[in-house]
Amino acid sequence: MNLKFLETFVWVARLKSFRLTADKLFTTQASISSRIAVLEGELGVKLFLRDSRGVSLTPEGLKVLDYAEQMLDTMQALKQSIETRSSKVGRVRIGVMDTVIHTWLSPLVAQMTDLYPRVEIELVADTSLNLCDQLQKGFLDLILQTDLVRQESVRSLELASHPIGWIVASNSIYNRDYQSLADLAQERIITYSKNSRPHQDILALMQAQGVLAPRLNCVNSVSAITRLLRDGFGIGALPPVLVAEELARGELTLLDIEQRPPNLQVVVSWRVGVEWVEEIVTLCQQVLEGYARKVGRDYIVLS
Repeated sequence: MNLKFLETFVWVARLKSFRLTADKLFTTQASISSRIAVLEGELGVKLFLRDSRGVSLTPEGLKVLDYAEQMLDTMQALKQSIETRSSKVGRVRIGVMDTVIHTWLSPLVAQMTDLYPRVEIELVADTSLNLCDQLQKGFLDLILQTDLVRQESVRSLELASHPIGWIVASNSIYNRDYQSLADLAQERIITYSKNSRPHQDILALMQAQGVLAPRLNCVNSVSAITRLLRDGFGIGALPPVLVAEELARGELTLLDIEQRPPNLQVVVSWRVGVEWVEEIVTLCQQVLEGYARKVGRDYIVLS
């Protein structure tokens, strides 16, 4: 259905005149009559009655008017939204942890580039601890990491979490049955950087099982952890979503061990008062919803 014809219909209904509508829309009365005739043909109803007093709506026309006005209002709102976003000029500084880089950062940046073509996106990759510090010092506007930031000038929101599993190279000596978590802890374990949330969670889990000194190797790069695992260096404690392709090809194996570290949280934190940064927070939620539908609950759980 042609929106221009709907607009013509609405103006005829408001002005109660084909001539005045033609003047309003800078066209001819014949063109207005033609548009209304086409619209009536599409809908299969008569929209107007003409008599000596002018033009009036039929009962069917009254019904159509309500919907037509809603459709035109929606289109206007859409245009304004696009114009407002596309006219934004400036820079936004975003900090991201490695896990986000290897999962849903690309679709987020693609959406931002499409919505804000004149905005420069400055990305910083670092550990969660460093990102939180840079946000609090004002060097970043928004960060995606693992911890809630508690500061008066900062807001935080939990977006999702990634289940963590014990992962090994399929052809390595580590791909075997383990009697308990204490048994597994005798082997070399590879995980995130020291003092990160996953590192602390693994230490707490091991200590609860009576393992006071597990053989932990802390690496701050997901790519490096993945490479070490493929080379059979040890047992990885990380989200399976990061190695989904390797798991699917059979290069890596997810060990069947019930006791696992807590899920790795994904938190967005942003500085209060930064122009339109909350729009990006909403965009993060929308992108994550699409990503979660794609990969499934075994890999990500929305908050």
